[in-house]
Amino acid sequence: MERETQFIGQSAAFQDAVERASLAASLDRPVLVIGERGTGKELIAERLHRLSARWDRPYVIMNCAAMPETLIESELFGHEAGAFTGATRSRAGRFEEADGGTLFLDELATMSMGAQERLLRAVEYGEVTRVGASRPIRVDVRIVAATNEHLPALVDDNRFRADLLDRLSFEVITLPPLRAREGDIEVLATYFGQRMAAVIGWDEWPGFGPRALAAMEGHDWPGNVRELRNVIERAIYRWGDRSKPVDALSFDPFASPWQPAVRKPAAPTGAPAAVPADPAPAASAPSGPVSDLRAAVDGYEKQILADTMARCRFNQKVAAEALGLSYDQIRHALKKHGLNQ
Repeated sequence: MERETQFIGQSAAFQDAVERASLAASLDRPVLVIGERGTGKELIAERLHRLSARWDRPYVIMNCAAMPETLIESELFGHEAGAFTGATRSRAGRFEEADGGTLFLDELATMSMGAQERLLRAVEYGEVTRVGASRPIRVDVRIVAATNEHLPALVDDNRFRADLLDRLSFEVITLPPLRAREGDIEVLATYFGQRMAAVIGWDEWPGFGPRALAAMEGHDWPGNVRELRNVIERAIYRWGDRSKPVDALSFDPFASPWQPAVRKPAAPTGAPAAVPADPAPAASAPSGPVSDLRAAVDGYEKQILADTMARCRFNQKVAAEALGLSYDQIRHALKKHGLNQ
């Protein structure tokens, strides 16, 4: 496999999925690849093609989510000249382009019910009919499809055809999320770190510090391997001292005290206005009985101010906006509590 399509990982869950893909590759049958975003569904699909007897034939990729419903059938099956407005000449569809090879349908669950029906006929009979044509064309195509949805649940909701699911699910390969791949986070982080260090010209790889390693293991990784790669590569190029282990990670590239405020749509006329959420961090209320109310309130106010100032990197203007105060009001409050140093 090429460098960009290498499989990095040693966990049993990951190795089992790769082994199942290798085993299914030699069979000329449809395969469904299921997994969360960023788990590597595209890599598994390519592996299924490269290890099959069709490896030297076309490998055609189509992202169903990127196609408007009005065009998806034309993209899949092609069209004849004059079939619709703008169709000035005949065009082969993805099935014809993949003849003899593999067609990878990514984001399968986004396909309309009409397109699903025509896809079923193509898979069942090996024939496609261009939009605007009257005669079918024979094709020899292996289907590999991927989605992050649970297709049986979509069938129950009448959002996916049961007969199409039956036809495509000869083999189903479900990829584990990164959080379930024991021991793979550090392995992948080191791989991406070393590669990024080489790209930006570091002479040696210093490794990761304990804080960074602990942060990696404690993160949930909703974006899986793709997210991990972004986090690691961002940390490498931001690290100032290449002689010391990289020990700072930024999981959210949008995090900033100056990020734009989220604009909520106006409530419909006559509807009760939503109560805005307090942007300030929650402070711990006094526990137990209160003997001095004024002192308790002052302590609570001081804690909120201190927490907000720290969150806003001690920028008084930003902290004032977060607390709904004017600049003069927050300066007075900080002076009152001795926090304006």
